[in-house]
Amino acid sequence: MIKKIVVGGLETNCYIFADLNTKEAALIDPASDGDNVIKSELQKHGLLLKCIINTHGHGDHISSNYKFDAPIYIHKLDANFLENTELNLSAAFGLKITSPPASRMLDDGDVIEVGGLKLKVLHTPGHTPGGISLLGDGIVFTGDTLFHNSVGRTDFTYGSGRQLVNSIRIKLLPLADETVVYPGHGPSSTIGRERRDNTFISTNVA
Repeated sequence: MIKKIVVGGLETNCYIFADLNTKEAALIDPASDGDNVIKSELQKHGLLLKCIINTHGHGDHISSNYKFDAPIYIHKLDANFLENTELNLSAAFGLKITSPPASRMLDDGDVIEVGGLKLKVLHTPGHTPGGISLLGDGIVFTGDTLFHNSVGRTDFTYGSGRQLVNSIRIKLLPLADETVVYPGHGPSSTIGRERRDNTFISTNVA
């Protein structure tokens, strides 16, 4: 089961990823004001929340972490974003978004088990130093690395357009054409479609 819930002022895509056989679930990027809808969906399907996975540490992807009683997983290079309002950009908007600290610091190649399902961590930096994508069976959650016909912003002090494009080319574009892309904002896509049509990838020099 993959359930997309669009939440918050920046219309962040939060995902429930669950094994309906075991009823275990992971929550990917729970953003602001979505906790009631998310909890309703979990209850509706009788799901047990095993973990929260943040694809990166920006405020619009971590702001509801504290509203769930579950361990938080994030890449080790973004772990300090959880409690630093300057790094997670919430201070720039006059907000003070923080999260409980990480229970597990992820690294490239790690595998997260959700019931009988698995998500492999792909380190895809550029938007943030610890940005990750999560590869499942025929699917990939790309956070703010890769969007439909676009890519994530890199105009932060710690961002790098060159690194982002390299991440996409090395870690994502080799995936099968039919791999479904579930991004952090906007509509879903496929790897084949992005390889063919995404000019941000084809026109930037790696």
